[in-house]
Amino acid sequence: MSVTITPATLLEPTWSVVGRTEDGRDRKYLYLPDTMAKWPWPRKINPYYEEVAAESNAWLRCFTLFTPESQYAYETCDFGRIASLAYPDALRTGVDLMNVFFVVDEYTDVEPAHGVRDIIEIVIDALQNPDKPRPEGEIMLGEVTRQFWARGRTTATPEAAKHFVESFTDYLNAVIVQADDRDNDTIHTIDSYFETRRENVGTRPSYVPGELHLSIPDEAFYHPVIKELEHLTTDLIILDNDIASYNKEQATGDDRYNILTITMHQFNTDFDSAMKWVANFHNEVEMRFLNALNRVPSWGPEVDKQVAVYIEHLANWPRCNDCWNFESGRYFGSKGLEYQKTRLVPMLPKRPRNPNLRRENVEVLLVDRIEEMMSGSRAIRA
Repeated sequence: MSVTITPATLLEPTWSVVGRTEDGRDRKYLYLPDTMAKWPWPRKINPYYEEVAAESNAWLRCFTLFTPESQYAYETCDFGRIASLAYPDALRTGVDLMNVFFVVDEYTDVEPAHGVRDIIEIVIDALQNPDKPRPEGEIMLGEVTRQFWARGRTTATPEAAKHFVESFTDYLNAVIVQADDRDNDTIHTIDSYFETRRENVGTRPSYVPGELHLSIPDEAFYHPVIKELEHLTTDLIILDNDIASYNKEQATGDDRYNILTITMHQFNTDFDSAMKWVANFHNEVEMRFLNALNRVPSWGPEVDKQVAVYIEHLANWPRCNDCWNFESGRYFGSKGLEYQKTRLVPMLPKRPRNPNLRRENVEVLLVDRIEEMMSGSRAIRA
């Protein structure tokens, strides 16, 4: 699906404000649009969240993938929560998958393209050969992936297992393309960004734990309307993720791969106008999703029942993602629930990552520590 944009769609800026702190200093705040205010699907969470997340985190900790400081920061991101918001069934597979996703993300974000390619080849081999022992001295992501899928596939139907291997492999290959873009300092257009981001954001394999118990035939699963619903769900997730992550990314110098930065660059405009365009486009995508629901065909009672379960799972994902953005510590530290209510987020100071850190020594940044660099009160005076 192509994204149609014209500069005329950029409205007057209203999405950032300057407030005064109690010690008399000006501080810039971002105002986050409540993009999910009218989404018909409410928040829900798996009641076994804490127990299963603890099991998965303990499993991941055994691999010593991070320094102690980064491990602590990693766990504040609460990846078990996003799985618990997304998956009413197959929770352990979902939590493990979220952990695998974000470890791959952290490791590959700090590597040049050739290093990313080496990591991805190992992960794909482990995914496709979960019964094969991993070589001595190999990066631990191979064994992490092998154990994850050796356990996860036992709960999957043949159809769902095929969908996972297919979509996760596509995602991993897309991560290499993203690394090439990073090495070349590429700034995408909005259209080209969505084209690449739909794969490397990892939503397609993330949808699979919601269908592990389903046997949806190819003629239904790969139908153009079902694929359209998947793409529209992904676009909503991309937009909300980029809105939530922008502050942290601009602070760490990692915001070139964000729809807000791309919009500012493409239209030679400011942050406020870019945020207005993104909020408006989010509304358009929501309407396209709701309209597409009316075009889902029938494949007979049994298949239709399974497709309905899958569509309900897709529809839950934008809500799940939005809730996790604020409920975890990934983007807003310990202040997420406060910012979810006020929609006002203090602009973080610049704190670039150490470019010399690699793999096991990667630095997972704690948002609260970045905020500590901001001296004085953050309260806006009336």
